Amino acid sequence: MAEPTRDPVFSLSDDFVDAYSKLSPISASMAGVPGVFDGWDDYSPKGGEAAYDVFEGYRQKLEALPPAADAWGRLARRVLADFLAEKQAYYRHADNLCDINNIESPVQHLRVVFDVMDTSTKDGWKAAATRLRTIDEPIRSYLGALEEGAKRNIVAAKRQVSAVLAQAKNNASEATSYREVLVAYDAANVGDPNLRAELEKGVAHAAKACGTLALGLERYLERATPKDAFGAERYARASRRFNGMDIDPHETYAWGFREIESIESAMREIVARIAPGQSLAAAIQALQSAPDQVVESNDAFLGMMRDRQQRALTELHGTHFDVPEPIRRLDVRLAPAGGALGAYYIPPNEGFTRPGTVYYAPAPGHKFTLFSEITTAYHEGFPGHHLQCGLQVYLAERLSRLHRLFVVCSGYAEGWALYAEQLMEELGYFDKPEYVLGMHMAKLFRAIRVAVDIGMHLELPIPKTFDFHPGEVWDFDKCVEILTTRGFIPTEFAKSEATRYLGWPGQAISYKVGERVILELRKEMQQKLGARFDLRAFHDTVLGSGSVGLEHLQEIVRETLLPQTP
Repeated sequence: MAEPTRDPVFSLSDDFVDAYSKLSPISASMAGVPGVFDGWDDYSPKGGEAAYDVFEGYRQKLEALPPAADAWGRLARRVLADFLAEKQAYYRHADNLCDINNIESPVQHLRVVFDVMDTSTKDGWKAAATRLRTIDEPIRSYLGALEEGAKRNIVAAKRQVSAVLAQAKNNASEATSYREVLVAYDAANVGDPNLRAELEKGVAHAAKACGTLALGLERYLERATPKDAFGAERYARASRRFNGMDIDPHETYAWGFREIESIESAMREIVARIAPGQSLAAAIQALQSAPDQVVESNDAFLGMMRDRQQRALTELHGTHFDVPEPIRRLDVRLAPAGGALGAYYIPPNEGFTRPGTVYYAPAPGHKFTLFSEITTAYHEGFPGHHLQCGLQVYLAERLSRLHRLFVVCSGYAEGWALYAEQLMEELGYFDKPEYVLGMHMAKLFRAIRVAVDIGMHLELPIPKTFDFHPGEVWDFDKCVEILTTRGFIPTEFAKSEATRYLGWPGQAISYKVGERVILELRKEMQQKLGARFDLRAFHDTVLGSGSVGLEHLQEIVRETLLPQTP
């Protein structure tokens, strides 16, 4: 793509970022939009109508623009159009009236936002105090949306409501995770006793407000549906949203089982080398308690992950990737207690005053094992999400402000992160066969997700040729069983994951679907370009587009790397 010119869509995008930040101050804080944000989103039905109208206004402004001046203008236009369409669909299908799940819904946002606010100044801490003091406002509007949905018989599943109810009760107790705001304030050494007192009072108020939320959710639970499955139509919408492309769910479902069997075969070959005579399950069980694999201290584990990623970043910068200076900062922390288990990444803010951060959320008493965590470090950190998200924030000369701050396609982001795991194995960074086994175990986990996510929501039978409850229809219990027996994850984590898939359909498949698209694109470029194929150029093209739908990514890679016919 040529150097960008200032297409009018960039100004429109800037205006929209300001408008959207006012509509959703939580999203603004999460995205790292500069400025002090102390307000809350209006989740009420009227708030939803107002948001829809704003999106419609910008859709009309976008359509009125003259033709795009160049490829970057075309990219910015498509990104804005897709973003607006997705947001409008959320309200048009009344998803805002039943938006509740155990990992990524307004209830979690009310807590996580405090971890990403800019508190580098006293004004930032004052904003945190204001949000704590006024948190009952979004809770009231959110419960109002759920109530309106219930009146219209648009309700969430009981399983999701129960999971979020437990989270609300935890944050209403003495163990409330809102207390971590105080811990962070004390660590910052701001030294203002009045402000600390205000924060402490705000934490108490937030806990009380969560009690109100819990009472509202208990009433809502009575009207929630016992049915977990979304069905084919809703699943198609959800998977399109997360992948940025339409998938054939039945073909993808069958492919998921082929991937499971292929990955298990590769894992058995590794076990034959490192533990001859042992079964796959026995070898993994032994590794999960092996003294040279278990890290007793969380702090020690976090330090090891920081060191390993810093080594990769230092060595790969200038060879396989061009890593701008602001992206060379990467933090690793424990996540706040009380949320879904696992690991996740929060990108840097605009201006890079907040570094990209990998968060680990282990279950109580969990001990980290190196063989299964090395691959997660590369997935969540460098060269996975940290490089992909960091570059998206950094590329101000190419990408619109909306694109850099707010646009995330899960299939692109998770697909790249899963591809990054395989790339690091190809580059020799899994320096022990046990670590390679761990990487395959993570891939197996993602392949199982494809089968169970599609299977549960479409209520499909398990293939009769597959050696796990053949011919039976998927449900929550079978999902937990396969995750523990074939995916080798602890029962509590498996239950959390199964609940996640049922409440967040289409997202779990985006890892393998995205990786599939990227690997197929790489193979296509290798075949068509032959000796001219350059892996670094391929990576630059994939990452240089910013997060886009997988269908859009295919177009960009082909347009950029393949010779164009006049």
